[in-house]
Formats: sequence, structure tokens, C-alpha cells
Amino acid sequence: MKTKSFDFRQIEWWITTLLFVSIVLFNLTSINSHRWLSSGSPSYAKIFIPTALYVTFYIFHMRLIPNYLSTKKIGPLVGFGILTLGLGFLFSSILTIGLNSSFENLFQLYLGVIFLYISHQGGSLVLKGMFTPPRFPNYFFYNLSRLILTFIVLIFFLFLGQKTIIGESVIIVFLIFLPVILGIVTYNFFLIYGKRKAGKQRQANWFTALLLIAVFMLFMIIGAYNNKEEVILIGFLVNGIILLIINPLSNLIFKKYESMTGQILNLTTEVNQGNANLDFLRSQINPHFLFNALNTLYASALMENAEKTSDGIQKLGDMMRFMLHENQQAKIPLSREIDYLRNYIDLQMLRFGAQSNLEVDFQINDDSCKGMIAPMLLIPFLENAFKHGISAKEKSWIRMNLRCISGSVHVDLVNSVHASKSKEKSEESSGIGLDNVKKRLNLVYPNRHQLNIISNDTDFFVHFSVQIQ
Repeated sequence: MKTKSFDFRQIEWWITTLLFVSIVLFNLTSINSHRWLSSGSPSYAKIFIPTALYVTFYIFHMRLIPNYLSTKKIGPLVGFGILTLGLGFLFSSILTIGLNSSFENLFQLYLGVIFLYISHQGGSLVLKGMFTPPRFPNYFFYNLSRLILTFIVLIFFLFLGQKTIIGESVIIVFLIFLPVILGIVTYNFFLIYGKRKAGKQRQANWFTALLLIAVFMLFMIIGAYNNKEEVILIGFLVNGIILLIINPLSNLIFKKYESMTGQILNLTTEVNQGNANLDFLRSQINPHFLFNALNTLYASALMENAEKTSDGIQKLGDMMRFMLHENQQAKIPLSREIDYLRNYIDLQMLRFGAQSNLEVDFQINDDSCKGMIAPMLLIPFLENAFKHGISAKEKSWIRMNLRCISGSVHVDLVNSVHASKSKEKSEESSGIGLDNVKKRLNLVYPNRHQLNIISNDTDFFVHFSVQIQ
């Protein structure tokens, strides 16, 4: 009710269909019982006129308006709308005249229905503008007010059609019987089923007893006022229906709905996790970085006697094995994640270590770093620092402090910011790498992590902590 707007087009279509079926069934019963209109003619018009209105509503509500909303072409809406209304009214008029019914009542009915429909659509637009985000934080008030508006329009329509196509039985069903059923179901959901689900059995029993007593007292007052004892017996019967039919059936529907939504939520979470991991893996296997590293190793091999080069190749091999194998696991030892971080730093320092304008300070205190962690959570922040924090011409710095405290991993990282890279940074700093870290943290460590990013003209600061134990 809060997270998104209801599909009101479908809801209004279901309500209209239920109303149409009810009108037709009750009017058919009236015909079979040899009931007559005030004019003395059989009430066949009460079957065909609702049918014409129902078809007209379907064409407008489910075809013409959705087509206009998608194409924004007013011509088809006006043209086909006038044609549909004209044919519907002509068809109903012929039947009304042929059955000696009141043409004046039919004309008033059609004008009233058109006015109600236009008022409902206009009111819906007003409510959408008033109660939807960003004016309101969620859709609760919009959904509630839209349902109330639909019910009010339904009430006006019932009384509008009372003289022509709608009998008292339909009015009783829609204005008394169905609202009472919905009220009981709502009461059950929040105060009985909800309490039992929360483990509050005693409160649920009290609310059940309160409902049954209230219903019985209502019928007892009505029976005493009208001096009819059989009304009290009806109260006992209604309580039995509530206790044995309405509440158990609604509980079954609640459970089925929650089971379906739970399965959908689990599947959505798994899909999001898989997509985030896949995108993250793609973002980390960066050919540009690998080629630069290999070129650096090649240059080192020419200047040295392979000792430094072999060490670099070994670190690069460890990193590639980590990305291809351990990165596929849900959790890995924190020590392996830190080893990958160290290998990455060593390889990057082969590239940039000779720059005199670069100042680095990497403090990794892993004495207390125990436990398991989701892979590739720490590297994106350091990769971002090397990517945006180093300039070949300007003074640059990267400072990192990693430590573990009471089962939590804490990382503080700051790097320099350069005007020459400001445009690139603004386009990429919230790219795939950091975005996927945020997604994975929300999925894997909800309410167990903290990520603060602060940027100014000279520094880009990241504080990250995650509770892994």
C-alpha cells in the first residue's frame, strides 16, 4: 500500500464488472418472478441498458483512455468516444421506447453517468498531483484517497440508477453487505490475524471476542427496537459465519498472499545479487589495468634481472586466480581479501612508485582481522583512489588505514583531487564499481555497514565499515 500505486484501472474494472453482474442477476431474478415496471412493461430494459453502459465503460476505460495516455493523440479519443456514446445511447433508447419505459429517466441516467465518470477521472488526477511522491514520501494516502473516491462515485451511481436499472437488492449488497464484509476482513487482518502472526495470541482472542460481542449487540438492539426475537437469532447466525467462514477464509488468503510476495521478494533479491556480482566482476576485470601492469613488468624486466618482474608476475597471477575463482563464492576469509588488496597496491606501486610527486601511506593492521567477508568489497575504494587521485604533473597523495575492531572491518581512505580529472571523476566516480558495492552492501549486509563519502576541491575521503561477525 505504501511502496507503489495500486493498478486502479484494473481495480475499477473489477468493481464495475462485479456491479454489472450483480445488476443483471438481480434483474433476471425480477423477470423470472414476474415483476413489472411501474409502466406495466416487463423489465427487459433493465438487462440491455446495463449491458450498453458496461460495454461503453469498457471501451472508454480499458481501450480509449489507455491508448490516449500512450500516444497523447486526442483525435481518436474524442472521435471514437462520441461514436461509442452515441451508439450506446441509441441502442438503449430503442429498447426503452419499445418497452414503453421512461425516456426521460434514461437521458438523465446517461448524463449522470458521463458526469460521474468525468468527475472521477478529474478527481483522480487531482489526487495524483496532491498525494504522490515527491510531495508525499510514499503512496499510502494516494491509494487510500483514490479508493475512497471510487467508493463515493459508486454510491452516487447506485442512487442515480435506482429509478431505471438498479433495484434495492443491489444497493443493499453494495452499500451494506460488501462494506461490512470488507470492514470485518480489515479488522481481522490488523487486529486478529496480525496479532496472531506477531505471537500475541491473548490479544488476538480478545479482539475476536470483541468483534463477536459487537455484532451480537447490534442485532440484539435492532431486534429489541423492532420487537422481533428472530433478529437476535440472525445475530447468532452472523457470528457463526464470521467465526467459521469469513475469518478462516480471509486468513487463508492472507497466508497465500504473503507466501507469494515472500517468494517474489526472495527471487528478486537473488536476481539482484547475481546481477550485482556479475556487473561487479565485469567492472573489476579491467583490460586497461592488466595491459598497463604487463607493460610495467616488461619495462622492469629490461632494467632489472627478473627478480622484481617475477615477483610482480606472481602477484598478478594471484590476483587473476582470486578474480576467477574466489570471487565466485558468497563469502571468503577476510585474510584473502586483504592479500588481494596488498597485491593490488604492490602492482600499482610498480607503475607509479617512481613518481616524485606521489605521496602514499598504506597502513594495514590485520592482526585482529578474522572471519568471512563477501569478496571484492574493499578493492573498489582503493581502485577509485588510484584511478582519480594520481596526476603525472601535480602533487598527488593516497592514504589508507585498514583495521579490524570487534568483528568489524574499518577502512579510511583519502586521495588527492585534480582539476584535470574533475570531469572524468564526475562522470565515473559513481560508476559501476562503487554503485555495485552499495548494492551488494544493502543486499548482503543490511543495517550492518556504514559508508560515508566526502569530497571537496582537494580531497576525496571515504570511510567504510562493515560488521562481519
